[in-house]
Amino acid sequence: MSESSRAPLTKIARHSKIRQILSECAVPSQTALGELLRAEGMVVNQSTLSRDLVELGAVRVREDDRTVYRVPNEGAASGLRSRPAEYDDQLARTCQDLLVSAEDSANLVVLRTPPGAAQYLAAVLDRAAWSDILGTIAGDDTVVVITRDPLGGQDVAARLLSLGGTP
Repeated sequence: MSESSRAPLTKIARHSKIRQILSECAVPSQTALGELLRAEGMVVNQSTLSRDLVELGAVRVREDDRTVYRVPNEGAASGLRSRPAEYDDQLARTCQDLLVSAEDSANLVVLRTPPGAAQYLAAVLDRAAWSDILGTIAGDDTVVVITRDPLGGQDVAARLLSLGGTP
């Protein structure tokens, strides 16, 4: 492949191509993903690829007796959300590591994290796709969770604190 026909190796282009590949192909390993990217003209080292998968929230799921990478947000329409326990496990670990406090008011929950961790916690919570959560808004050390139920904040706060190991 000539230099002029190479795809631009920006992070956005790489992430877009990884999402596309993971939504179209059953990719069992980072090595296989790297080979598929290389075939598209994107040469990526293993550490960058690993970091990209984390940033995209890619998880390994079991499909047809094999484990493959999937990007959870890509799977809502195609049934990839069939193993929510994997996302809840990640949410539990993240709450244990990062959740400092949770306070509720009506349909809102304010979550506190260490500085710089709120956006990551919000992304993990979004991927867990709890049906009673409408959405999240994250700052540096604070996440606002909006519940569907006008009085659902108390229940969501209690569940998150419980996941984090705080009764």
